[in-house]
Amino acid sequence: MRLALGIRYNGQGYQGWQSQLSGQTVQDKLEAALTRFAAQPISTLCAGRTDAGVHALMQVVHFDTAIHRTPFSWVRGTNRFLPADIAVQWAQPVPDQFHCRASALTRRYLYVLSQSPVRPSLDAGRVGWSMRALDGNAMREAATMLLGQHDFSSFRASACQARSPIKDLRRITVTRHGETERCRWHFEFEADAFLHHMIRNIMGCLVRIGHGDERPEWMRKVLEARSRKVAAPTFSADGLYFLGPLYDAGWGLPPQATLQAGGVAYDDPP
Repeated sequence: MRLALGIRYNGQGYQGWQSQLSGQTVQDKLEAALTRFAAQPISTLCAGRTDAGVHALMQVVHFDTAIHRTPFSWVRGTNRFLPADIAVQWAQPVPDQFHCRASALTRRYLYVLSQSPVRPSLDAGRVGWSMRALDGNAMREAATMLLGQHDFSSFRASACQARSPIKDLRRITVTRHGETERCRWHFEFEADAFLHHMIRNIMGCLVRIGHGDERPEWMRKVLEARSRKVAAPTFSADGLYFLGPLYDAGWGLPPQATLQAGGVAYDDPP
């Protein structure tokens, strides 16, 4: 039987998603919990590997097992053995043809940025930070220059293993929450797929433009240069959340994981 799970986690204490010898990754903790619950080794594949410090509101994984349990038993039983900052949200049997990564139609990320003269404290590690005020209109104008199918080499980490730098960036929304000097900015991204550090590198450029250090049209020059050297430094991982992939409803996954859902498929982060 092939089973899909929706996972939520706080990435602050982990070295990213992908398993490492240290054992201090989200995948390591999840597979250890699944193995204890199933009483046999279980290996997982994920929809999108997240870096150290990056959070997920709906990571999707799948695995094959001969163990038969009700979906909620997988949720409750696995969560019993997981750390407090990782939790399975749902479980769903899927056809053998389903693949959490290859079957995804689109992927979404959210970056939460705190604009404040004082650095974050209670929400440290869960939001990015800008001490200076940001110009939302300038950032939105710059963001439109990235929409569509492009070569995103200027926003690609040197360690990126993607076969091609060409991705289809379908949506970027920039919204401000609060009208005083202390406010929150939400940057939501949707694409067919993302390159390693792509969003954090875009964020570095957007914030530079928001500060007025560059004009919005600078974003087009960065994109067309196809060189990481011309872009801004990689922005902090603290405020980055993987909202998750979306799939065709025919796979039978919960509504929040289907493209037809049409609404916000996550609880508001800080």
